[in-house]
Amino acid sequence: MARGNKQTSERKTRSALTDVVAREYTIHLHTRVHGKGFKHRAPSAVKAVKAFAQKHMGTKKVVLEPGLNSAIWGKGIKNVPHRIRVRLHRKRNDDEDAPADEKLYTYASFVPTTDFKGLQTSVVDAEE
Repeated sequence: MARGNKQTSERKTRSALTDVVAREYTIHLHTRVHGKGFKHRAPSAVKAVKAFAQKHMGTKKVVLEPGLNSAIWGKGIKNVPHRIRVRLHRKRNDDEDAPADEKLYTYASFVPTTDFKGLQTSVVDAEE
């Protein structure tokens, strides 16, 4: 018996990665820096935010807003906040020197919040 008799060329699926979209996420940094040494906590939190954005937005390039960086580093290298609310914008790359496979990039910005109770992932207006 031959596997894969379905013709996939007839189905045309629309890729969600080509859409320009902005979403708000809550990232639980405490689990991502657990077990790290004190001098490695804030740098690994920055790397965790970038990895989270790459996974959820499907882009290779992630740019962090300086406000997000200062929110992570705000209490020093070893006192990273337990949770952080970020807005991830998937944008088109208008740079002519960019590689062909990097047509989109993600811009991550900080969303200030006082309470994380009941916050869900939400799609926000991309022009904000």
